[in-house]
Amino acid sequence: MLSETAPAKINLFLHVLGRREDGYHLLESLVGFADLGDQLTLTPGQGLSLAIEGEFAEGLRDEADNLVLRAARAFAAHVPHTRLGHFRLTKNLPLASGIGGGSSDAAAALRLLARANGLTVDDPRIMACARVLGADVPVCLDPVPRLMRGIGHELGPALRATMRPALLVNPGAMVPTGPVFAALGLEPGERRRDTGGERNDLQPAAVALAPVIGMVLEKLAAQPGVEVSRMSGSGATCFALFDAVATRDAAARALASDACAMKTPRWWIAPCRINLPA
Repeated sequence: MLSETAPAKINLFLHVLGRREDGYHLLESLVGFADLGDQLTLTPGQGLSLAIEGEFAEGLRDEADNLVLRAARAFAAHVPHTRLGHFRLTKNLPLASGIGGGSSDAAAALRLLARANGLTVDDPRIMACARVLGADVPVCLDPVPRLMRGIGHELGPALRATMRPALLVNPGAMVPTGPVFAALGLEPGERRRDTGGERNDLQPAAVALAPVIGMVLEKLAAQPGVEVSRMSGSGATCFALFDAVATRDAAARALASDACAMKTPRWWIAPCRINLPA
């Protein structure tokens, strides 16, 4: 049995630069990865199957076309005489939460299949599979800090990384990606003026749709030792970078206490480290 971690992808900043004529938005984002995520195993063999377990499995069990299975089918289409097998996904990351869980799962499936079939992950066919699966899958293939541009397929070089204490918080709000992008009001072919500074251009729209995200950001920013706090992706997961593990852990306890006091125990609060550019 082969095993891979599918780490949470964090958009350290996310700038929306415009919209293509085909409707896709043009992005520029610095991406890092947390040292926590979903777990995916593959038992190589004949056929293809998937079992799902874990804290956030329930929302995926009825899916007929999970991204792990789509990744395997794409791999088989690109690589002749593929050996597939049985996947088991332990879903530890919340769904539709702006941290690339499904994309990272798909990338982990491609890495496992490459190993099972004697290929290296830099085989061009692996990247070709990633590109057909979704905008975030290519950057998740090699989970190190780097810039991504365009619709997510233009990747900068891997950046020298350092691990920093961080806290991920998701208040359980479902924020559909479509309405968040639509709130920007960009027409096809329109470019957006760069307002400068590192930011998440999707954050104001997501907060308007789910005000609890704004509450999380306020609470994170108020914690001792916070250096940066921001929303990741299209939400609702927010992250904060800390000056030390001790201040991060104190913040995790404080936010957990706040969530209980507000009778909102559905908040997902995850201390971790994120690989940032050194």
